Amino acid sequence: MDESLPTVNLGYAVASEEQRNRVLRNTYWLLALSMVPTVLGAWVGVSTGFMNTMGAGMSAIIFLAGAFGFIFAIEKTKNSATGVPVLLAFTFFMGLMLSRLIGHVLGFSNGAGLIMTAFAGTGGVFVGMAALSSVIKRDLSSMGKFLMVGAVMVLVALLLNIFLQSSALFITLSVIIVGLFCFSVYGS
Repeated sequence: MDESLPTVNLGYAVASEEQRNRVLRNTYWLLALSMVPTVLGAWVGVSTGFMNTMGAGMSAIIFLAGAFGFIFAIEKTKNSATGVPVLLAFTFFMGLMLSRLIGHVLGFSNGAGLIMTAFAGTGGVFVGMAALSSVIKRDLSSMGKFLMVGAVMVLVALLLNIFLQSSALFITLSVIIVGLFCFSVYGS
C-alpha cells in the first residue's frame, strides 16, 4: 500500500479471511451438531404420536408460538453460553414439529428410504460445507451478484414449472437450489 495515501477509518473492524473462514466452519459444524436433537425430536414425535393427537389448527398455533418464542430466545442469548442449548432446544422442537410429516411419509412403501436419503443429503451438505469452509483460502464475496441472479432465475423457472408440471425440471431445479443456497453463505 502506498504510504503517501491517507487511510480512512470507517469505524468498524474488517475480519480477516482466516477469521471469516473460522466463523463459517464453526457455523456449519454447529448446524451439523444441531441435526442430532432434530432427529431426536422427530423420533420422539413419531414414536409417541404426540403431534397426531392435535388438529391442524392447534399444531399450527403451537408451531408459530414455539418458533417465534425460540427465535426470540435465540436472539436474546446469542452472545452468551446459553445460546447453544437454546438453539439445540429449538432444533428438537422443530424435529418434533416435523414428526407428523415424517409419520405420513413413513406410511409410503419407500418412506424409510426417502427419509434416510433426505437425512443423509442434509448431513452430507452440512459436513461438506464445513469442510469447504475449513480449507478454502479465497474470498468468495464476489459471487453474491451471480448467486442473486441465479436465485431469481430459479424462482422464474419454478413459477413456469407450475404450468409445465415437469418432474425432471423440478428435480433439476431442486439440485440447483441446494447448490445456490449452500454457496449463498460464501457470497454474502
